[in-house]
Amino acid sequence: MQRLETIQTISKYALGLMAFLAGLDKFLNLLTNWEQYVSPLAQRMLPLSPTALMHVVGVIEMVVGLAILTKMTKLGAYVAAAWLVCIAVALLTTGHFFDVAVRDAELAVAAFVLAKLTEIRESGALSTTSARSQAA
Repeated sequence: MQRLETIQTISKYALGLMAFLAGLDKFLNLLTNWEQYVSPLAQRMLPLSPTALMHVVGVIEMVVGLAILTKMTKLGAYVAAAWLVCIAVALLTTGHFFDVAVRDAELAVAAFVLAKLTEIRESGALSTTSARSQAA
């Protein structure tokens, strides 16, 4: 069961850092020009420029990343899973970036798995099972 704890910890840091750094990059545009991913539908519906929208998104992603990295892993992972599904759907409405939409859908699954692993770990089920296996 220690392997499950290791998987949960690795996932926590990988997904937490990914969310935080992606959010930070919404201000820096080092990885990509994030505004290109804003759906024309969103541009028509929202009273924000694509740049302002990406800054709001960046703040949310940094907060979610910090939640995952701290004691709020489970909540942060559930939020990240829902957030990533929303991003994937929004990307589909652009008519482009289907590859990125698929990647974000897969990351949503990974975030959901992290949330479930964290639930199991917090319930003590991993520790109890681990203690039983060591006693045997």
